[in-house]
This record gives sequence, structure tokens and C-alpha cells, in this order.
Amino acid sequence: MDHAASTSQHDDRLTTMPNRWHDLLELTKPGIIGGNLIAALGGYFLAAHGEFDLVTFASVMLGIALVIASGCACNNVIDRDIDALMARTRHRPLVRGSVSITQALGLSALLGISGVVCLALGTNGLTVALAVIGWGVYVGVYSLYMKRHSEYGTVVGSLSGAMPPVVGYCAVTGTFDSGAIVLLLIFCLWQMPHSYAIAIFRYADYQRASIPVLPVVHGIKRAKHHILGYIVAFIPASLALVLASQAGTGYLCVALTMGGYWLYLAICGYRLDDDVRWAKRVFGVSILTITAMSLVIVLESMVPMWT
Repeated sequence: MDHAASTSQHDDRLTTMPNRWHDLLELTKPGIIGGNLIAALGGYFLAAHGEFDLVTFASVMLGIALVIASGCACNNVIDRDIDALMARTRHRPLVRGSVSITQALGLSALLGISGVVCLALGTNGLTVALAVIGWGVYVGVYSLYMKRHSEYGTVVGSLSGAMPPVVGYCAVTGTFDSGAIVLLLIFCLWQMPHSYAIAIFRYADYQRASIPVLPVVHGIKRAKHHILGYIVAFIPASLALVLASQAGTGYLCVALTMGGYWLYLAICGYRLDDDVRWAKRVFGVSILTITAMSLVIVLESMVPMWT
């Protein structure tokens, strides 16, 4: 082999390596991990009440991130046939063939085991169990069956989606108490209008892939009714943290303001003709709402730490 050919192959390998790492990272869905870490952060500081343990905090944040990344990588394997039919997902690594099924499953196993070990070393048995249950519901119940066969798949998916803040909370308390139950309820209720909004503005994709989400099965009008109903239920649930004296005035103001605006948008959907644009706004505000609520919990908890 001449020097020019050898140099060319070396350059190809250097070019391929960053692409391979990017593809593996894409399997873990970093955006989903980031959003869930903010929720886990809120759960941790809600339970901490102004106290902070670096080992517990680092263990729960890293551990839950790894477990979520594992679930997302496994979900990519399960959904590869669906992803090929949807405009939003047809360029994912497994659809393109840039990552093999074996590599994706190996990555999922490595991340999952690492996450469980991290949680086990720095938190408690309950936290580990909740993280594993969340992974099992997302991968085993939602991805493998409910997503493809039932309109209630969104409800099942909301349980796993609500687990990160509960994991953060229980890492501190070590008990599944009323605070954990309220957090689970808040985030389950939040997931529903958030997910239905996605299903509306991605309606064509879900229909093409034959995924039985509510808007596809029963129509967008009925989905609007459900979005409104879940937001109406979400607002008082979010205020339960204040009534239980676990969150303060700052949280109350943010929850009322953001929840009220989210409700206003839902009501506006009945008189707007552009369902896609409306659904995107509902989706965007849903993210702003839960992020703001989580961060204000962190700030309120840090005030006594500083004083």
C-alpha cells in the first residue's frame, strides 16, 4: 500500500470517529436527558429543605441521567421501524444504519448498569428501585407494547416520564411519602397535555406510522378537550406543594402564572383555526411551565443554604 492510500485511510478513520460518537450520543436523546435532569433537580431540592449533600446529589443526577440515556438507546432499537416512517425521526442512526442494533443494545446495557451502580453507591434502595421501575415501564411496557397498540400508551408513558423528580426526591428522603406522591401526580398530569400537543402538530407522522395516539384515533377536537381537562387538573395539583408547606411564595406565584397562561392557551384552541401552530405553543409553554416550577423550587431551597 502506497503512502497516499495509507494517509487517505487514516484521514477517513479520523473523520469517521467524531461521526460515530455523535451517532451514539444521538441514541441517548440528550434533549430528553436535559429536561428530565431539571425535573430531578427540582425533586432533590424540594426534599433537601436547604441542606445539601454533594455525594447524594452527584450520584442521583449522574445515575438518573445514565438510566434515562439507557432507556432512550433501547427505545431507538424498538422504534427503528416506526422511525423510518416519520419525517422527524427517519434520519436517526439506526434508521440510517450508521449504528448497528448490537452496538445500540450494548450501549444501552452499559449505560443502564452504570446508572444503577451509581445510584446504588450514592443513594438508597428505594431510589434504585424507582429508577429501574421507570426504565422498565418506558422500555418494557410503553415502547414494546402500549405505544403501538393502545391510545392509553400516553398514560403509561407519563408514569415513566414522571419518575425523575420522584427519584431526586426519594434520594434525599429514602421514603415514598406524600411529597413523592404529589410530585408523581404533578408530573403525570403535566405529561398528558404536553404529549397530546406533540401528537397534534406531529399528526401526519403518527398517522403514517399507525401509532394510535388520541388525536389520530378520536380526532383533534377530542384531544383539545383532554388537553384542557388535564391542565385544569394540573394547576391545583401543582399548588398542593404549597398547601403542604413544601414550597413557598415564589413557587406559588410561578405555578399560578405559568399554569394560568397554559390554561388560557388551551381555551384559545377552541377558537383558532391553525391547530398545528396552537399545539406548538401549548407544547412550548408546557416546557417553560415545568422548567420554571422546577427551578424556583431549587432557588427557594438554596435561600436557607445561603443564610
